[in-house]
Amino acid sequence: MKIIIIGTVASSLLGFRAPFIKMLVKKGHTVYAFSMDYTSEQKLNIIDVGAIPVDYSINRFGINPLSDIFNTIKLSRALRQINPDIVLSYFAKPVIFGTIAAWLAGVKNRVGMLEGLGYTFTDLPEGESFKKKAIKNIQVLLYRLSIPLLQRLIVLNPDDKKDLVDTYSIKTKKVSVLGGIGLELDQYPFIPVKESNDVNFTFIGRLLKEKGINQFLSAAEVVKGKYPNATFTILGGTEPDSSSSVTLTRLEQLCEMGVVQYPGQVPDIPDWLAKCSVFVLPSYREGVPRSTQEAMAIGRAIITTDVPGCRETIEHKRNGLLIPAHDVDALVEAMTYFVERPDKLSVMGLESHKIAVDKFDVNKVNEKLYRYLMDH
Repeated sequence: MKIIIIGTVASSLLGFRAPFIKMLVKKGHTVYAFSMDYTSEQKLNIIDVGAIPVDYSINRFGINPLSDIFNTIKLSRALRQINPDIVLSYFAKPVIFGTIAAWLAGVKNRVGMLEGLGYTFTDLPEGESFKKKAIKNIQVLLYRLSIPLLQRLIVLNPDDKKDLVDTYSIKTKKVSVLGGIGLELDQYPFIPVKESNDVNFTFIGRLLKEKGINQFLSAAEVVKGKYPNATFTILGGTEPDSSSSVTLTRLEQLCEMGVVQYPGQVPDIPDWLAKCSVFVLPSYREGVPRSTQEAMAIGRAIITTDVPGCRETIEHKRNGLLIPAHDVDALVEAMTYFVERPDKLSVMGLESHKIAVDKFDVNKVNEKLYRYLMDH
């Protein structure tokens, strides 16, 4: 078959879709990988994976009706030219506009995958602003137009189905829950944790308030004061243009005080995870967070929030601790638990690894995704 995958950025296609593309090619299918920002090098990398790179345009941020209509018609023409058997779109805008374009192009088999519902569906401690409500309403309207055109909608966790499809009574032919998108486990080998009171708590993610970075910083300050040997590492990029980005002044101040270390964005995530004792993600909402999957594969206990996506990674007190979102006191208590019970680090870390092997092996996940794709 001819299969088109429509994503957003090339780095996502290469970083998260390469194993699936390889599987499709191995099974004899021709794969076209659509991205909006290919460099010449990335096109060569996609060709190496076995797919045919194709450029297309979409307005990733914000809503511009004229631009969106123009780009959808243009994408539809490109799809019609290839005449594929299946179009798989993933992420919000490709699912919305890629699906409409595929329908306009007469593609019979249209599959969409939402890897989380994003900021507009995230509960914030301060509540919803007027702007956020308005954007959410527009997004729901666009989902009402596009999702009924899909043969199958795939989500990563059951809460996303409930909060989008069920809450807004959106018509769907089939909805499937995939779980995490999976890892190549050999890239995240199990490494036993060091049992010690010198516990290192590591956060990985974009430094946005909805990732729980402010709660992490506040809890680190309290726990460091009580247990000076505990250490706190933050990995990830800042987003200065975002209104929800962490205040750099505060981060720099805590670094100068020796409360946290912040190396920024690093390429060697497995090495940093191997050095950590407990992985912490106090996020407000996720699809199924990849960073947590990586930490689990390496064999680390987890502290995360009892919210959509995050709760899919944790069995409370088996491989980590679930805490309420937005709750600094609960995070302090969870961190203290591990500092005072270092024997739990290896026990829960081993359980994390077992769950990762069972649930997040990319080969198992891709076979499941392939069955969803072919069941039409």
